[in-house]
Amino acid sequence: MTILNRYSLLIGSLLFGGMLYAQTPMIADKATDAPAEGADAVNKTWKPSLVRDGVIDRVEHVNKAMEWTPIREIDVAWYQRVWRQIDVRQRQNQAFLYEGDEYTGGGAFIEILIDAVKKGKIAAYSPVNDRFTTPLDNEGFERQIGGGVDTNYVIDPITGEQTVTYTRKEFNITSVTKYRIKEDWVFDRNLGRRVVRIVGIAPLLDRFDDNGNFRNSVEMFWIYYPEARNLLANYEVYNPQNMVRRMSWTDFLDGGYFASTIVKYSKNNVNGVDFTPNSLEGLEKGERVMEDLINSEIDMWEQ
Repeated sequence: MTILNRYSLLIGSLLFGGMLYAQTPMIADKATDAPAEGADAVNKTWKPSLVRDGVIDRVEHVNKAMEWTPIREIDVAWYQRVWRQIDVRQRQNQAFLYEGDEYTGGGAFIEILIDAVKKGKIAAYSPVNDRFTTPLDNEGFERQIGGGVDTNYVIDPITGEQTVTYTRKEFNITSVTKYRIKEDWVFDRNLGRRVVRIVGIAPLLDRFDDNGNFRNSVEMFWIYYPEARNLLANYEVYNPQNMVRRMSWTDFLDGGYFASTIVKYSKNNVNGVDFTPNSLEGLEKGERVMEDLINSEIDMWEQ
C-alpha cells in the first residue's frame, strides 16, 4: 500500500467516525454531569441542584491547609498580640455575607462556623474570656446562638380567655455584622521577617432594645483558629470578580484579605483595655498601633 493510499484510508476513517459521532444523540455522562459535591451543606434549607447548573464540567474541590512553619522561641526577636475587628458591611468584607453555593456549603461564614460546632468538627469556647478556658457544651452553645423568644397573646374565641405562647426565634445570620480576631505578631529571626498568625475568631452579635434601637455588639463564642484551619480550607470564598477563581477561607484569613480596625494592643496595656472601635479616637489609636508595628519591624533591620 502506498503512502497516498494510507493517508486516504486514515482520512476516510476519521470522516466516517465524525459522521457517526454527529448522528449519535448526546448522553449525559454520569460522572461529569452530576452536581459537584463541594463542601458539606451548612444550611439545612439549601439544596444542591439535581442537574448540572451551568456549562462548566466542574470537579470536586478537595483542599487542605498548608501547615504553619513552627516558630521557635529562641528565634523570636519581638512579639506582640493584636485584636482586630472586621465589619462585614464594608465592601472589602462582602465575602462574609455571601449566602453560599455548593463550594461554600450553601451558607455564609457564620453558618459554616455554627454548623461545624454542632457537628463536633471544631470546639466553641465561652466568650467569658478569649483564652479558650471554658468549652461550650451543646446546651450552652444553643443558648449563645439562640435567636431569642417571641411572646404571642392568643384570645380564645369561645371563652374570651387570653393565653400566652412562647416561640423560639430562628437565628438570623444578618445579626452578625462584625467579627473579632486575636492575632500574634512575631518577628522571626530565622525567617528574617514579620509573621502574623490568627489565634482566635469570635462572631459579634448585634443587640437591640424593645424599640429596635441598636444597643451593642457582644461576642457569641470563640473559635480556636489553628484547629479550624483544615476545616475552613474546604469552604471557598466568594469572588465578586471571577466565580471560577476562588480561594479557601483558610487562605483568605491567613493572607489577611479583609478590612479591619485594631481595637486592642498588648503593648503598654497592663489592664487590657479596648479601644472604642466605632469612634474617631478609636480609629486614630488603631492607626498609631499599626504604625508602631511597622516601625518595630523596620527597627529590626536597622539593628
